[in-house]
Amino acid sequence: MGTKASESDLRLVDLLTRRRLLHIGGSGILAGLSLPRLLELQALAGSGAPARAKACIFIMLEGGPSHIDMWDLKPDAPAEIRGPFKPIATNVAGTQISEILPHCARITDKFTILRSHSHKDNAHQTGRHWVLTGYPPSFGDGQAKGVPFNELYPSLGSIVARELGPNGAMPPYIEMPNALGPGGPGFYGAAYAPFTIDNDPVQSDFKVRDLDLPATISAARFARRKKLLDRTDSGDPERAPQGRAKTMSTYYEQAYNLVTSPQARRAFALSDESNETRARYGLTSIGQCALLARRLVEAGCRFVGIDHGSWDTHTDNFTSHEKALVPPTDRALSALLSELDERGMLDETLVVMMGEMGRTPRINKDAGRDHWSQCQTVILAGGGIRRGMVVGESDATASYPTTQPYGIQDLLRTIFFLMGVDADKLYHTPLGRPVPIVNGGARIQELLA
Repeated sequence: MGTKASESDLRLVDLLTRRRLLHIGGSGILAGLSLPRLLELQALAGSGAPARAKACIFIMLEGGPSHIDMWDLKPDAPAEIRGPFKPIATNVAGTQISEILPHCARITDKFTILRSHSHKDNAHQTGRHWVLTGYPPSFGDGQAKGVPFNELYPSLGSIVARELGPNGAMPPYIEMPNALGPGGPGFYGAAYAPFTIDNDPVQSDFKVRDLDLPATISAARFARRKKLLDRTDSGDPERAPQGRAKTMSTYYEQAYNLVTSPQARRAFALSDESNETRARYGLTSIGQCALLARRLVEAGCRFVGIDHGSWDTHTDNFTSHEKALVPPTDRALSALLSELDERGMLDETLVVMMGEMGRTPRINKDAGRDHWSQCQTVILAGGGIRRGMVVGESDATASYPTTQPYGIQDLLRTIFFLMGVDADKLYHTPLGRPVPIVNGGARIQELLA
């Protein structure tokens, strides 16, 4: 007692909840542990760790970026596998990434490359559902409850919103410039739905809708309307909003908080940034979304999801990556991590960038790469993540991990741990089925600072 827990002990804590410890305590599995040590592990399993990250920016490269062309090159593989891109040195000795990522190569000491992420769903929608919720979609369950299969389970943004709650007037979960797909609240309900910015920050006339009062409505009149609405909702419990009306009441409350909060309105005012800063991130969709994400977490948002699509490169993979997809992503990620660090925010802001899958090592007949989920790369930074590391290795063709493969549950459990969320917590669906926040998996200790 009193000694620092070892890495193996911490992994054991991940695998043993308090209930599991009680069930297996007499089975002999823990026979080598003294009673004090067993009680210590039980206490660790039942207590939430302090959060290292106050916020998370999650960048979803929808469609599946090519890990073998970006982060995990295989220059010695045959031509039909390695592709045309060459590895270049980074500012971390011994670490190489693709020549199409020159900006990230200069700041590799700020992030960690996870090369051994792996799962078994090669489809886009179902793969994104698994990545964003931690659960493979179940068509049967979704149809039985009368909801779409991809809305049954809550997404990680909605989980963060429920567990951590709002931080001031800012919505706890914001997504842009499109919905993340299976990124909703599922059976949690509308109170934990994302605030979706459904127009693109790169547009010259970008403006978040409904943040300003109509010209015909004064602030005083607006306040009177809100007071009347509150009185109506709370005066008679039998007349309180129910069903869809209750859902709309939640939306009204969120909208009211945004409209009446100067801090929240300033956070969305991307035009307040200098031309120099905006150019640093790149005058592109992902660049301006990354810049706005920095402003939003600075103002108190807990979770920002950025949807960046068109990575499904079945044809002309190399031109797409070299000319259209990677350059704006390279600039945006490097600017985001650099500015977060310069502002003293990186250590408390977790940044994750990934797709729902990688791409096939073998190049197809159309100069493209197809779906490949068995091996992919995830980029993580800040919020308690080690800096400048490469975690995991793949084989000679980037087809499968040769080190410990880490799955979706492992990754999500790590994210929640860093944000101070108890991944073993149970919630019940409307039909009473218990659903843990993460079902299985263990923290990826190699990622943790």
